[in-house]
Amino acid sequence: MKQAVYYTQGTCSQQINITLNDDDTIEHVEFVGGCHGNTTGISLLVKGMKAQDVISKLEGVRCGYKATSCPDQLARALRQMLATQQ
Repeated sequence: MKQAVYYTQGTCSQQINITLNDDDTIEHVEFVGGCHGNTTGISLLVKGMKAQDVISKLEGVRCGYKATSCPDQLARALRQMLATQQ
């Protein structure tokens, strides 16, 4: 298993705690801060998905006028995790 703490930028949440299985499927995602219902929903929806699939679906999602969002920050965190293991 691989674990990471990602400090978000430009969102209401402050950090994302992520655990990936050895095959890069998501075991656990926890947002610290942000809209509790939305971030809990995102965490439950992505559990068991391949990290690359989550990146493809969530990258670039914006929150209102902001250039990013909690889903986009999760995609960035996963991309960083995958890049550092190569």
